[in-house]
Amino acid sequence: MLDPQLLQSFVAIVETGSFTRAAERIHLTQSTLSQQMRRLEQQLGCTLLDRSARQVVTTAQGETLLGLARRILGLLARAGERVSEASHPLRLGVPEDFAAGAMTPVLAAFARAHSQVRLEVQSDLSHALWQAFEGGELDIALIKQGRGQGEPIARWREPLAWVDSRDWPAAGRDPVPLVVFPSEGLYRRQMTDALDAEGIPWRIAYVSASLASLQGAVSAGIGVSLLPARLLQPDQVALAHWPAVRPVELALHQGPGTSEPLARLGEALMALCDEVMGPR
Repeated sequence: MLDPQLLQSFVAIVETGSFTRAAERIHLTQSTLSQQMRRLEQQLGCTLLDRSARQVVTTAQGETLLGLARRILGLLARAGERVSEASHPLRLGVPEDFAAGAMTPVLAAFARAHSQVRLEVQSDLSHALWQAFEGGELDIALIKQGRGQGEPIARWREPLAWVDSRDWPAAGRDPVPLVVFPSEGLYRRQMTDALDAEGIPWRIAYVSASLASLQGAVSAGIGVSLLPARLLQPDQVALAHWPAVRPVELALHQGPGTSEPLARLGEALMALCDEVMGPR
């Protein structure tokens, strides 16, 4: 079994034409380098270097070994890079309305272009995603937030709408039943603050961390909710003339990493959001 360190030393000697310069390149002493070459020649049972000339050159056997040694060292370097990349996955956080649908083809295209990268995708409420991002648990995250917060690499307006069931309206009930995310959910505070400001009585009728569950509850007539206007379902109606709410945005936050895959993933996510959300 050939020692890769011996091959590295052999290649350095051939490429520099000198034991002295090769020793400087790979940070070894000349005596150590000479010992390594004797070991390599003993293992292969032939002379690899012609030391008689002013510049060290390969013998016929050494010339054959040189190409193979470069290939072996190249493969070893690639193996190290692949293992290193696999041990540092890209961690992406996205809201539920981006976790499937249009997001899937984008991530599939990224995975095909960067087959060595392992994607880890977390879908959660924006409050939890932001905590994970700030804690260094995510490399890149799409987060719903109040307008103008933080320093994202890109941001898009997210118009909201009061939403009710088309067939089983709940808006006329007293108090108004509300379908909401848990207490840390972004839209819940906007809803209650806006209704309180207008003196409209309300009660919490349904709570879920799942967007699909909230949409189903609204469609079934359990209550009114505040959701992104772009997500209005065919069996729902947007309520006009209801209290105004604080604006919200979708923001793309990227961590301090400088890897090429992270940059490409950020670009792909910005292109997707431009398509889904409209102009920034």
